[in-house]
Amino acid sequence: MTTVRPLIGISTYLESGARWGVWELDAVLLAAGYPRLVQRAGGLACMLPPDDPGRAAEAVARVDGLVVAGGPDVDPARYGAERSPRTGPPAPERDAWELALIDAALAAGVPLLGVCRGMQLLNVALGGTLVQHLDGHTEAVGVFGRHPVKPVPGTRYAGIVPEETAVPTYHHQAVDRLGRGLVASAHAADGTVEALELPSAAGWVLGVQWHPEMGEDPRVMRALVTAAAAAG
Repeated sequence: MTTVRPLIGISTYLESGARWGVWELDAVLLAAGYPRLVQRAGGLACMLPPDDPGRAAEAVARVDGLVVAGGPDVDPARYGAERSPRTGPPAPERDAWELALIDAALAAGVPLLGVCRGMQLLNVALGGTLVQHLDGHTEAVGVFGRHPVKPVPGTRYAGIVPEETAVPTYHHQAVDRLGRGLVASAHAADGTVEALELPSAAGWVLGVQWHPEMGEDPRVMRALVTAAAAAG
């Protein structure tokens, strides 16, 4: 008997003038670490490039689980804040699409994992706010660092990764005020929220501030894939 692996949709970048071979064209992009980690965790991966937000529910209905990937800063207007000089340029198509994906996944009970920007956007989708710049969480431009993350006992994340763990990290923004129903489930040594979850959700919902696709630990993604298989 053939086991049907759950299909995990992953949101993507939308970039102008990407170059490969002889081509320089607009492109949807995704670091290969994401699909590779999904595959290692037992799932099938597909890309969900920015689209009409009105089609998000249709897209979510076709997948068994959703990953909202890392990427550019969330537009501060999305959480009612003025833009800081250290906040990056907006990505309006991606903000609109991924917020619609999150809303659709929450409504349908589709298991959801937010990674870095994805966690921050989950917080914004539920009415939370962000810190627009942190010092000390990014070592150098284009270089992933590592720092320890401590789980909060009794949370879903602690059930997946019960011990303090050093994780691959690259970010300069973070969760400030938590969105509706969200609880912090891991912290950095300086108190920064490093994971959050939505216990009241009909489905499995978790966000992590770091980049599991850049590390060797598959447990967070495996938990998503397992939840997607069970939900399917």
